Amino acid sequence: MTNRIKKEGKWALLPFLIFILIYLGAGIYFQLQGVEMAFYQFPSVTAMFVAVLATFCLGKESITEKFKIFARGAGNENVLTMLIIYILAGAFSMVVAAMGGRDSVVNLGISLVPVEYLVVGIFIISAFMGTATGTSMGTIASIVPIAAGIAVKSGVSEAFMVAACVGGAMFGDNLSMISDTTIAATKTQGCELRDKFKVNFKIALPAAIITILLLFFFGQPEATVTIGNLDYNLITIIPYIAVFGLALLGVNVFLVLVSGIALAGAIGIIGFDMTIISFAQNIWDGFTAMNEAFFLALFCGGISEMIAYYGGIQWLITKLNHMIKGTKSAQLCIAFLVSLVDCATANNTVAIIISGGVAKDISNAYDIDSRVTASLLDVFSCVLQGIIPYGAQLLTASALATKNGILLSSIEIIPYMWYCWLLGIFGILSIFIPFAKLPITKN
Repeated sequence: MTNRIKKEGKWALLPFLIFILIYLGAGIYFQLQGVEMAFYQFPSVTAMFVAVLATFCLGKESITEKFKIFARGAGNENVLTMLIIYILAGAFSMVVAAMGGRDSVVNLGISLVPVEYLVVGIFIISAFMGTATGTSMGTIASIVPIAAGIAVKSGVSEAFMVAACVGGAMFGDNLSMISDTTIAATKTQGCELRDKFKVNFKIALPAAIITILLLFFFGQPEATVTIGNLDYNLITIIPYIAVFGLALLGVNVFLVLVSGIALAGAIGIIGFDMTIISFAQNIWDGFTAMNEAFFLALFCGGISEMIAYYGGIQWLITKLNHMIKGTKSAQLCIAFLVSLVDCATANNTVAIIISGGVAKDISNAYDIDSRVTASLLDVFSCVLQGIIPYGAQLLTASALATKNGILLSSIEIIPYMWYCWLLGIFGILSIFIPFAKLPITKN
């Protein structure tokens, strides 16, 4: 960025503090009132808008000059790129789901898994679904009702089975190249999606393998489970495979997502009940489904630029430098920062967007590979999001289980969230033992 005033100013960080206090305070209030999904009652975008208003109270410049600074951040190339990718990813997920792809993945997976390995199967199916769709919430909504029913019939602990689903969903959401967390992490750090995937995969894979082994040994059902015929169509799964393959090959993400939308629409129109009109409506529904992430990224980009202009970022970096002794402690600082913000906001995407700018500055100061930083942001926001009892993932999973006849609180699921606990361990190990390092030149 240019035209920044190079001065330190801790009060410039007040807007982000206001956002966290409003969002966290409202969540705690509704939690004490016994309201379901307490931390999601007060819209995060509204809380961020209050923070935007607070930034315009900083400094002595005119409103016109302040808006120019805000617009420079909101209109930053990385922010705009992130916004377009968000809405394209939303459209892709919506179109594929509308033509039956999401249901086919779930039904095919459950049909292929032997009944004695259903817990492992639920984890793997959720992992694939999360990776293909880029959404842990969509995966949980699709699979938890099935997992809960299987748990009741098989005698497997309900919390254990639901945790396997949520853990797999978090694996997929963490790695998916169309996930909003991946998009936020890579765009704030300025690295390629596939390069972040390669670093992230080396951290997530051992955690997933150990989780699968644990589920294999401890997830044997006590009773025989009978599963009826489940409908699926292999053709509807093709768009997921195509998008994942093209992204791994390094094809431009815009082209990948547009191709996936077009392919899913063509399959839906030619082979199923989708029409041109419903196809267009599904694209629009996908766009609007991403409105929270869209506005948060837009507002946060503008706020970050104003905070940087008034010296808040420089002040924070200066304070953090007192705790940082080298590259390893700098990476630990990044991991701690995004984890702390996720605990405060209960939203891993928001946590990455808020932490991304500071993490980028720390990475530049201590020569940390941008792909490693992006991976750390995504990994540790995922870890905390998967184990905080007031996060949307665990709250949704417990609510869906309850609707299917199982009285299950989000706190009961946490001890079985083995994947997230292991991911945190391997995330820390990757800092001290750089097994996830890419053998290519730093960006």
